[in-house]
Amino acid sequence: MSEETNRITKLEEIVAHQAKTIEELSDQLAEQWKVVEQTRAKLDRLTERFLSLEEQSLEAPAITRPPHY
Repeated sequence: MSEETNRITKLEEIVAHQAKTIEELSDQLAEQWKVVEQTRAKLDRLTERFLSLEEQSLEAPAITRPPHY
């Protein structure tokens, strides 16, 4: 094999390795995006629940002194 063919083969191997790495990173990014979306949805639900509980606590009757005081 000539030196030029060797260089081309080596470059093709590098490109193939980089393409595989890019695909793996893309898959990981897609998976992380799913986790972020799930976390965001959970945070939204918790925020709604917190606001609902906060509204309920505002409607609670005022604290009064017990009759024996």
